[in-house]
Amino acid sequence: MSNEVVEAEVISGHTPISNRPDDEDFAIDEFVTEEPSLGEGAEGVSLPDDGVEDVEGVEGAEVDVAVAHTVPDAKLRDIGEASFGPPPPIAESVIGPDDRIQIKNTHQHPWRMTASLVITARDNSQWIGTAWFIGPHTLMTAGHCVYIKNSGVPGRDGWVKSINVMPGRNGNNLPYGSVTSTSFRTVIGWANDGNPDYDYGAIILPTDLGKSTGWFGFGVYSDSDLTSTTGNLYGYPGDKPPGTGWYHWKKIASVSNRRVYYTMDTFGGQSGSAVYRIKNGGRYGFAIHAYGYGTVNAGTRIVSPVFNNMVNWKK
Repeated sequence: MSNEVVEAEVISGHTPISNRPDDEDFAIDEFVTEEPSLGEGAEGVSLPDDGVEDVEGVEGAEVDVAVAHTVPDAKLRDIGEASFGPPPPIAESVIGPDDRIQIKNTHQHPWRMTASLVITARDNSQWIGTAWFIGPHTLMTAGHCVYIKNSGVPGRDGWVKSINVMPGRNGNNLPYGSVTSTSFRTVIGWANDGNPDYDYGAIILPTDLGKSTGWFGFGVYSDSDLTSTTGNLYGYPGDKPPGTGWYHWKKIASVSNRRVYYTMDTFGGQSGSAVYRIKNGGRYGFAIHAYGYGTVNAGTRIVSPVFNNMVNWKK
């Protein structure tokens, strides 16, 4: 059985799993894409523009030049620790000087398409993560944000109980409110095997909030295309003031069959962020951020079976 074929939904604490046939594969050098949306009422929105097409404009942004990192809210730790334990061995990493940029206008496009997560596990412990809209009611995130593996804590492993989704959050300011989801998706490569190559999942909202925030496009890209691309990454790191959004960009360092590697700075809490490119004013995800290894960070690459699952979960 393929690692890509399981969907599951949490309904009233019950987690039935239904299988469907393998997705038909195709060459990863064949470009396919789902187009982005700006959101309702967004016609005429002025897209951020700093004169470089593949990097976000960051008007009103602030650079944090501090090298030391602290966790301002110890009560809410990175969801990655629930499955992997505290870092090391697996930690999302600030590489060299910390030149991440804080975004203050989080209510605007494109920042509002990303959501801060407060995740409640089966044992009622709470954690932080990040997700990004791919449709009116669907957000992509890391598999370990929706399904906890190998925690060693009684009653914690398995589907999380609920996720509080806060798009465009800036600290205590929630411009699009907060929606609680109890409906999630992942694949057997993660849920059964805990294989990092399949660490991706989705959150299904009970509302169409994405019609207001807009959503990312996503696509399948060749190795050569990705390694010549500037990656962008925005999310909610746990070493910054709670609920604040931070942005970074760098050229993609390398790729493998299932992962994309980059030196963009990240920290625990950003698991599930979009790794995306900017093209003709649109934002297109090509990986889901999930891991860091000290000198490089990594995301689960969107290859054809991942793409097909995303399209299905978006419906």
